[in-house]
Amino acid sequence: MTVIIAPQRGAYKLLMFDGRSVRETGVFELVKSSRGYRPTDLKTKQPNRRNYQNVPTKKLIERLRKADVRITKADPALLAFLGDFQITPSTVDLCRICLLEDRVTALSKKNAAKFGRERICLECAEREIRREMGYLGRFGDRSVQHVRSLLESYRDVDRVLALLQPEQREKGQTLFDRLEAVRPIETAHITQVDVPPAFAKVSGVEYLTPVQQLAVNAGLLEGEDLLVVSATASGKTFIGEMAGMKNLLEGRGRLLFLVPLVALANQKYLRFKERYKDLATVSLQVGASRLNLPETRPVGERSTRAQIVVGTYEGLDTVFRNGRDLKDIGTVVIDEVQNLEEPERGHRLDGLIARIKYTSPNAQFLYLSATIGAPSTLAQKLGARLVRYDSRPVPLERHLIFTEKKKKIQFITTMVREEFARRSSKGYRGQTIVFTNARARCHTLADAIGANIARPYHSGLTSQERRQVEDLFSSQKIACVVTTAALAAGVDFPASQVIFDALAMGIKWLTVQEFNQMLGRAGRPDFHDEGKVVILAEPGATYSRTSKGTEEEMAIALLKGEMEEVAPVYGVEESSEEFAANAIVCKGDGAEIRRMEAVMVGTTEPVLDLLVSRRLVRWQKGHVDLTDLAMVMARHFIGVERLLLIKDLVGEKDDPLDILAEIDCTVREVEH
Repeated sequence: MTVIIAPQRGAYKLLMFDGRSVRETGVFELVKSSRGYRPTDLKTKQPNRRNYQNVPTKKLIERLRKADVRITKADPALLAFLGDFQITPSTVDLCRICLLEDRVTALSKKNAAKFGRERICLECAEREIRREMGYLGRFGDRSVQHVRSLLESYRDVDRVLALLQPEQREKGQTLFDRLEAVRPIETAHITQVDVPPAFAKVSGVEYLTPVQQLAVNAGLLEGEDLLVVSATASGKTFIGEMAGMKNLLEGRGRLLFLVPLVALANQKYLRFKERYKDLATVSLQVGASRLNLPETRPVGERSTRAQIVVGTYEGLDTVFRNGRDLKDIGTVVIDEVQNLEEPERGHRLDGLIARIKYTSPNAQFLYLSATIGAPSTLAQKLGARLVRYDSRPVPLERHLIFTEKKKKIQFITTMVREEFARRSSKGYRGQTIVFTNARARCHTLADAIGANIARPYHSGLTSQERRQVEDLFSSQKIACVVTTAALAAGVDFPASQVIFDALAMGIKWLTVQEFNQMLGRAGRPDFHDEGKVVILAEPGATYSRTSKGTEEEMAIALLKGEMEEVAPVYGVEESSEEFAANAIVCKGDGAEIRRMEAVMVGTTEPVLDLLVSRRLVRWQKGHVDLTDLAMVMARHFIGVERLLLIKDLVGEKDDPLDILAEIDCTVREVEH
């Protein structure tokens, strides 16, 4: 039998341990007499009994002399008492919390975790953490498993608790992982690559970045089609500029530079117009606002005949859908090509690429993305070479913090102000992008952080208001912008820190691709020494009744997630819209329509018979004639189902607002 003695405050705990379980427990005290320290007030009980019984102290000495005596720490009075009776104890490292519950767990490197100034067993450590998790709300199974794995990895309760108690955080305790920057490859000077000297002179670039060098090595300047996948701010835009300006100045055709957002198109247009004002004409092709206000009027030249045409996907696609041509195109740059995966817009980008390929078969196509799934497969589908540069230009820390929603504002405010107080070795102050899920929340957070250092930024602002925020941020006059999805697609804000207030856009969880696109905004090599991403995840939170998983589970899934292959399948609505647009471009040639559909990355449904049966098209001898209604379908970016709904409603209702409300309700029912 082993007798374990654990010194406690003013007393000593006894455990009679047979090697597998505790057979009996007891407590006693030591008093100092003329003969030394002696035991008193000995009480013992069986493990399944609640009450202690008094026991003569001489029985304790008898037991100790017959047993293997272990003590949990070297207590002077205890050692003196045992020494008087020629009992030599050995010291054992046991879990203190287990002892309190009458269990014996010897600690080792394999089963112990740090807890304050002591060590406890992993089982007790996990219970301590789960108790804290219970105060915050309902954690999903995936989150519990993640916390357990962190505990097994860190072997430090306080470090794991820092995820749950961010107000007590220390640097490094909330770190999920760190993506290191890799030493860049050797690159050429702009004058050493085969670009026109006039372009090199005004380009504003001295040495190529690594991804630019890899693109040149892959045949960029020899006309090769490329899919370029590299981190945000690694220099992908200039890849398009190099090929586009070379082809333009050497007489191989004009440059189309296509982006997903109006704000991004405006930014590229102004930059290209300033940089290349002496070399080429530049125009902007975006959708026109229906509101004739000063801030919504076109930013610049709108001609499609300019040598450089910057546009949004839909803005440029309008040209094709209205039956007009774009001639003499030498280079087509599709920025943010991961938008092929967007449920609502992906089919339009896919169809647009097919239409440009049909009308400009000799053009060089360059597809740019920071994050995309299975890029080698997509490159094959696009008929392009893959150029992939995985290394970040600066290291990136990713932090995960579990917290209640009501505490998020406090933490965000603190982190924004702390970051703004820092300066990089390049002399730039730390600035933050906060991503949240709604426009109203943008204003709430910006006001809480402080109007003097933070601004909301979203598509609900006027273009004038957005440009004002962009200017304030770029001049380092504000510390933070709070935004929804508007910045994720690439508007150029050189932030050192990205904070996720929510992991949803609207009521839908972010995809792994969207998440990586957004966190890629943190850290710019020309401005910062490193980037930081902080995710504030609310345990148990969801944004829709139909959402699968909770916010803290989603945080873990996104941080560990892998992106899937870009392989969309389009339904009747999307397929019919693209069929009509393709028919306009190829003037109704059925074989050419099928050829364009075959070029698309996604899979379309056969819709010809449906359109014929609905009397939207006429099919004769391999030729498609679109009716006026089918032309409306193509020009207004709608599919057959919505078109027929509108047609029916026009016959039923007189008020256009009633029609719009009915359409919106019908669409929402279909989506949910």
